Amino acid sequence: MAGRRVAVVTGSNKGIGLAIVRALCKQFTGNVYLTARDPKLGEAAVKELKGEGLTAFFHQLDITDLQSIRRLRDFLEQKYGGLDVLINNAGIAFKDADPTPFDVQAEVTLKTNFSATRDVCNELLPLMKPHGRVVNISSWIGSKTLALCSEDLQQLFRSNAITEEQLVTLMEKFIKDTKDGVHSKEGWPHTAYGVSKLGVTVLSKIQARTLNEKRNGEGILLNACCPGWVMTDMAGPDALKTPDEGAETPVYLALLPPDAEGPHGQLVKDKKVEKW
Repeated sequence: MAGRRVAVVTGSNKGIGLAIVRALCKQFTGNVYLTARDPKLGEAAVKELKGEGLTAFFHQLDITDLQSIRRLRDFLEQKYGGLDVLINNAGIAFKDADPTPFDVQAEVTLKTNFSATRDVCNELLPLMKPHGRVVNISSWIGSKTLALCSEDLQQLFRSNAITEEQLVTLMEKFIKDTKDGVHSKEGWPHTAYGVSKLGVTVLSKIQARTLNEKRNGEGILLNACCPGWVMTDMAGPDALKTPDEGAETPVYLALLPPDAEGPHGQLVKDKKVEKW
């Protein structure tokens, strides 16, 4: 199997993730892995796709569990000798009416959407084969959140020199500031989801820069993308796009041809690079 191409989509037993797997099953030349925390839900999703005449494979993955990530890493390395496509889709969002205190929402949301996504990348990016494609699902809300940050924070988040360590420190500061009740005073908007996706977009830019430094010439492309406002459990029934429509941009980036030189290190929406 070492020569077989392989794609992995995190958090993909439903919603946009499942739609991405569905599209990859139709368009990607290789094996496609659907992942979920709960094996029952994951296997049910694979069965659903089978009923549509599509073949996906299941592997358990809880992105908040480092050992779970490493089990997937070891499996991919042993069975396929690496990874061709990684789409980091798993994420959470609290509903507007959720009574959970904001500081708790901030900690839980950033732990999953930012820190756990970073953990997946740290473990799986070294497995990326030449001409591999990495797509981190972000959101237009991250861009909106950036515009609502203080001038000082905006300057930091837009800097081409910001390091991963500095970004992590900023994300940790946001959590601490919410616990101390001073996040607004410190220049943060009142949105945990927005800050988490802002972090994912900046992380993607840093990761792309790091790939240029460490894997130059291998043609690996890494981007963040906004799938749009999609009808999912997270966004609700009033959203404008179906999950299959939301999958279009992530799949476009995942299937960029081997000779493509870009986009790389960008935020992409509706298959177009967004200004940051």
